[in-house]
Amino acid sequence: METTGTEANSTPFPNIPPIIESDDREYQDSGVPSTVAIAGHPLHPLTIIFPIAFLAAALGSDFGYWLTHDFFWARASLWLIGLGLLGGIIAAITGMSDFLRIERVRKRTAGWTHLILNVAILVLTALNLILRFGDPESRILPWGFLLSLVVGTLTSITGWFGAELSYRHKIGVVGAGSRRYP
Repeated sequence: METTGTEANSTPFPNIPPIIESDDREYQDSGVPSTVAIAGHPLHPLTIIFPIAFLAAALGSDFGYWLTHDFFWARASLWLIGLGLLGGIIAAITGMSDFLRIERVRKRTAGWTHLILNVAILVLTALNLILRFGDPESRILPWGFLLSLVVGTLTSITGWFGAELSYRHKIGVVGAGSRRYP
């Protein structure tokens, strides 16, 4: 297979830049360990679990409020959004460390997309939380619910790009690969 430029693509995966990028050098490489790890285990994948769960549950509780108009669901959404924002900030700190310290992340569209969408999620979640302060019940419909729906959608998309970084580009895995480039 003849290639041009620096991008080789003999991986068994599709290469559809800028959505999906494959590089044979990364496919053959052992991977790049995370810059924030305990005993070699990356912390970023651990820190994303709770914000994702809290923000998904907030969408669910907004839906519960929409169906029942029970104040319980409004209060639950407020707490879930607040906890999702707090957990998201912690996840952002660990993810930003890898973004800034591993050049391979910055060279990939998946890295930039993951970063930009996660910043958007944090901003929208903060707006959603501020919107609900003082009167969480009256602010759910329509704007709070809409913000929760957008955040839920963006979370799914950015999670896919995060998986691209881990599984396709082997970032944040156990390996001895170069942080700069394979």
